Amino acid sequence: MTLDAIETAPREQLEDLQLERLRATVQRMLDHVAPMRERLRAAGVEHGADVRSLADLRRLPFTVKADLRDHYPFGLLAVPPERLVRVHASSGTRGKPTVVGYTAADLDMWTQVMARCMAMAGVRAGTVIHNAYGYGLFTGGLGFHQGAERLGATVIPVSSGLTARQAMLLRDLRGQVLCATPSYALRIAEELRDGGVEPDGLALELGLFGAEPWTDSMRRQLERELGLTALNIYGLSEIVGPGVSAECPRARAGLHVQEDHFLVEEVEGELVFTTLTKEALPLLRYRTGDMASVTTERCPCGRTLARMSAVRGRRDDMLIVRGVNLYPSEVERILLAIDGIAPHYQLILRREGALDELIVRCEPTGADAGGARLAARAEHALREETGIAIRVELLGPGSVPRSEGKAVRVVDER
Repeated sequence: MTLDAIETAPREQLEDLQLERLRATVQRMLDHVAPMRERLRAAGVEHGADVRSLADLRRLPFTVKADLRDHYPFGLLAVPPERLVRVHASSGTRGKPTVVGYTAADLDMWTQVMARCMAMAGVRAGTVIHNAYGYGLFTGGLGFHQGAERLGATVIPVSSGLTARQAMLLRDLRGQVLCATPSYALRIAEELRDGGVEPDGLALELGLFGAEPWTDSMRRQLERELGLTALNIYGLSEIVGPGVSAECPRARAGLHVQEDHFLVEEVEGELVFTTLTKEALPLLRYRTGDMASVTTERCPCGRTLARMSAVRGRRDDMLIVRGVNLYPSEVERILLAIDGIAPHYQLILRREGALDELIVRCEPTGADAGGARLAARAEHALREETGIAIRVELLGPGSVPRSEGKAVRVVDER
């Protein structure tokens, strides 16, 4: 595998490049983005050259999702709207969608980082890619598509949904790489199993899974059910889409951030990104809401790029139950370590009198898996590791709602 030179560059060289690009980004915002110009001047920054070192990043203002919504749809663009060649957007399930515009140069950069992440995983010219991420305003499908095509891979743009057809095409067209959310990959595995297709009847080698937090317990489940190596890939539409970072198969010890394009910080346990090469929508210190840690230690694979841990959860998804902070991914880790529990679950929040109650609805791996005893074992494990009394409702196989995209893990009935 040939690495881009920047992937193994000395940290000093990388940081010199980041500083140069950070200054250019700040100047671009001063020149073209009026709302950010006011904030930068309030912070004492009149010119890009006022950023004298990367340590000056701490002087710069944060950006949050509300800023994009407050200036919806194009109030933070640094280019005229007619220069956009594509627009993506979030789902808007928690308010107005965040709209992201791309120039031709932005799409080229996005394709470059996606190709780099996929090449790191082992994708080559001729590799058959089964792309089950959604196409459309969601950035997933097209992000993986264009990165794979840049490498000369063969892309099957299945998108999400019609899961029986997914299973048939995955088997018949001999897909070697499955690109999907981890929860939807499990749904495809379930469909294959119901159709009598065993992992050794597939050509799968790799899974590139992202768009939602997932645990090592889920990784083991995916690898067992699909017979592949599961790798984590991370991104968000506001920064570019998928391709911000990805795991290497050698170490699988954190996701390599594409630092020549995205400057990463960890602020109070939260990932914060500054775009360094975006034309249409440059962002300074964007607070992602994703909780993870960052290290700059060299990876055993030889890359010197910073690595972020797997996302533990989103700040706004953190549950506070009877004074205890809890992420859904922590519940997943505990559940999937219990023999007999299937990797399908939902957390139900209810109010019982003056107190909140958390209920976990999950399924057994088989029709006859010990019922009440299995639920009691799960309740005991959850209580021992979280300190919270959590009721477990063991439903019949197939009863927990399945997802064709990002899984809905929490249902708040309070």
